[in-house]
Amino acid sequence: MMQSKGFNSKVSNMVFRTRISSLLISMFAIFASFYVAGRLWQDAQTRVYLIKELDRVTGLGQSAISVDDTLKIIACREQHKKLSALEMDLAAAGREGFTSKRSSDTNEAVAKRRPLVVIGVLTRFGRKNNRDAIRKAWMGSGATLKKMEKEKGIISRFVIGRSADRGDNLDRSIDDENRQTNDFMILDQVEAPGELPKKAKMFFALAADRWDADFYAKVNDDVYVNIDALGATLTSHLNKPRVYIGCMKSGQVFSEPSHKWYEPDWWKFGDKKSYFRHASGEMYVISGALAKFISINRNLLRTYAHDDVSAGSWFLGLDVKHVDEGKFCCSSWSTGAICSGV
Repeated sequence: MMQSKGFNSKVSNMVFRTRISSLLISMFAIFASFYVAGRLWQDAQTRVYLIKELDRVTGLGQSAISVDDTLKIIACREQHKKLSALEMDLAAAGREGFTSKRSSDTNEAVAKRRPLVVIGVLTRFGRKNNRDAIRKAWMGSGATLKKMEKEKGIISRFVIGRSADRGDNLDRSIDDENRQTNDFMILDQVEAPGELPKKAKMFFALAADRWDADFYAKVNDDVYVNIDALGATLTSHLNKPRVYIGCMKSGQVFSEPSHKWYEPDWWKFGDKKSYFRHASGEMYVISGALAKFISINRNLLRTYAHDDVSAGSWFLGLDVKHVDEGKFCCSSWSTGAICSGV
């Protein structure tokens, strides 16, 4: 009797599992049928549409519609549907009192447009006369400086480090001057002649962090800049994502420690007599992407004896467009030149 009950229980379980399996298979078959039917219906609709287009094109005297034209027609049709749906959504939002943020914030957007270029004028202690001359000649100060930023998209700042004896008279004089002019970028590093390459690197890095500009320029504090010519030249290079512009040269490498321009790493440069091609240090410009590259890799990019050589070395292994622009040769002033040594 016990064996008979156990056998009947097993049979019942097998039947129950069989029914569940059959039910699942049936449901799967139904869903598959719906899917296939839907795809066939979509394909049929597409075929009808293509046949109509083929008839229309043929009727216009063309022999057939190409595959490219077919794809374009289908893409345009889908875009038209999406555009119609968006227009309906916008109309509904307008009825509910929503307005376009773009139209209401036009003036604010213009005020916050991206700067064309950020100019860093690298200066030193005891060079106030040079800075005043630059303010008077091309950079301006106060309202004039703000006007250049707003109307021309050109931001200019004097770049300087701190004294080795923090808080001494040198630091205080710069702080006092900055309170009056508000046109300094003061770096948290020692101001010294041998630190100029690191100073240039930090300018590019911090400027890229502070301003999202199209270009960044390094200028010496004894250089006159033609702002209008600079703006026109840089505008012509806006279509180049990674560009390095300047008066390109290959200066001599000096291996004698007693020489003014001694290069400690002289043995690394090819024939040990000349540097690779790089922009002259009086003034050069890099695009925003390169400034961001410097900002991200500031701790990895090494410097050499000169800031212009150092900058050139950072771009050697990158996909960068080098532009040898004669207008940036500051030592030879000519018509249409961008800079001139003073």
